[in-house]
Amino acid sequence: MRVAWEFLLREWLLSASAIALLLSSLYLGKVPAYDWLQLRPILLLWILFVVIKGLENTRVLEAVARRMERGYTLAPKMVLLSFLFSMFLTIDVALVTLLPLLLGMRIRGKLPLAILVALAAHSGAALTPFGTPQNLFIYSWYGVETLEFLRVMAPFAFGLTALYLIGSLFIRTRLPEESGHTAPRVQRVYATVYGLFFLLGIGAVLGWVPLPAAAGVLLFAYLVDPRSLRIDYALLATFVVFVGLTGNIRDLIDGSLSNIGHTYYLSALMSQFLSNVPTTLILERFTEHWRSLLWGVNAGGYGTLIAALANLITYRLYLAYGEANELKRFTLWFLAGGFLSLLAATGLHYLFFDFIHYYPE
Repeated sequence: MRVAWEFLLREWLLSASAIALLLSSLYLGKVPAYDWLQLRPILLLWILFVVIKGLENTRVLEAVARRMERGYTLAPKMVLLSFLFSMFLTIDVALVTLLPLLLGMRIRGKLPLAILVALAAHSGAALTPFGTPQNLFIYSWYGVETLEFLRVMAPFAFGLTALYLIGSLFIRTRLPEESGHTAPRVQRVYATVYGLFFLLGIGAVLGWVPLPAAAGVLLFAYLVDPRSLRIDYALLATFVVFVGLTGNIRDLIDGSLSNIGHTYYLSALMSQFLSNVPTTLILERFTEHWRSLLWGVNAGGYGTLIAALANLITYRLYLAYGEANELKRFTLWFLAGGFLSLLAATGLHYLFFDFIHYYPE
């Protein structure tokens, strides 16, 4: 009983979401609905988690970290890498790849840099139609042209990333004097196998590789390297519960909203409590102001831990790879950075939408 209670407290978001899913399902009198389009990203995350765990076990991440941690311009490089990774490879790939790498370094200033890297992943992913789920939904629902999408989000993405790059210049990432120079001994065969599966996983995320090819890492890990299956299953379960809860929330709210004004502010605010993907699915049918909605749900991804599932990934990665005694400070700084980013995005929205009228709506 005590173990169960400790689990419920430790996994408070999973517990609360599961209770909300149960109560909403009972109220609606229906079983939560899932489809392949919703579950596919969770399977991709599972694959990436196992791949990164496998690479970690081979010590290749440690070897890469040792090479990178001695650079004088590490902080802006990591921020820029996060921006580029999330822009081209999605926000989840950027976080799952770069945060374990960064948190494995022995540098000073690791905590604030991890926060900037996580925030930069949001701004980079906001730029492209496939960078985040909410972008893809809006891109498809409104039939937006790719160049117009990029034009709309360019001030958001580049404006916020410029702030993060400036902030990174003030972070000192020097190694402690007592740090040694011994290179870790990498298990080259396994590292090569997991490296290939990493490329397959990225290909599956971008739709270039069939998902079963990337999912082969799960079979490989089960048969050959079971240690790589020791990942954060509670986080994956939270995502599954969130998907079901999103559907229930849509059914509860459907038809109750009309004449929505101030799309940006409403979507940014709703994202703080419902997460930005459910907010997108709810609001996209009630407004034609897709530009403000796009800005609102991307800006709304900053803020609370549940404002975006990427925030949960960031929190859990720090919990797994960061220093336990710094978790509270990391969480407070991460929330502060998120709300400051939300404030900055709101200022940019006012500037480009209301002041200089960069957009037609």
